[in-house]
Amino acid sequence: MTDVWSQRADAFRESPTHREGPDLDLVVEWCEPGPGVKVLDVATGGGHVARRLREEGCTVVTVDPAPGMQPDVVAPAEQLPFEDGSFDVVTCRIAAHHFRDIRKAVGEMARVAQQLVVIEDNVYQDEQVEAAERLRDPTHVSCYSEQEWKEMLTAAGLEVEQVARFQRHPVLADWLERVETPPFDARRVRELLAGHVEDGLLALESIVVRARRSQT
Repeated sequence: MTDVWSQRADAFRESPTHREGPDLDLVVEWCEPGPGVKVLDVATGGGHVARRLREEGCTVVTVDPAPGMQPDVVAPAEQLPFEDGSFDVVTCRIAAHHFRDIRKAVGEMARVAQQLVVIEDNVYQDEQVEAAERLRDPTHVSCYSEQEWKEMLTAAGLEVEQVARFQRHPVLADWLERVETPPFDARRVRELLAGHVEDGLLALESIVVRARRSQT
């Protein structure tokens, strides 16, 4: 998977869906950024969260399993090479559905966070959409419901403070091209997602969750 994602690095750096949007604005806001705030950006991808947080004065360390994403540290979310409580805030945006062991990854993010964990990811819709996601990109593991996110974060010792949802409408053709879905598979993906596409735009929903380390 690492080599595949290194090859995709430029596409994700330039992706409008990842580079900007009100969801990105909220992720940054909920990280409570400012000078002296130390943040870990997990599965940084194109580095868009890190870029915005650095503009706010934060000290940001990026981590990603793909060397081509040019992170500060190459490592998977399930094995973060940092001491407990090394960062004020840990964030992860639109990546968790690729994690092989989501509970272990959430536990690791909670472990290295002193205060906050802020996560955004696509929300589970139904099995047909999941099948399309896996066909489009075999590195897709699973999306999760709001309740599942709350349960995972709580189990990791965090208290969920705020949740927000966003409608996201990537251009379907660009969405497929970004991960170089083969033509035959792309046709099947279009069939599976027929009820979620209008005027060439795919209807997705993401969830942003902010959770704080429990003080008890």
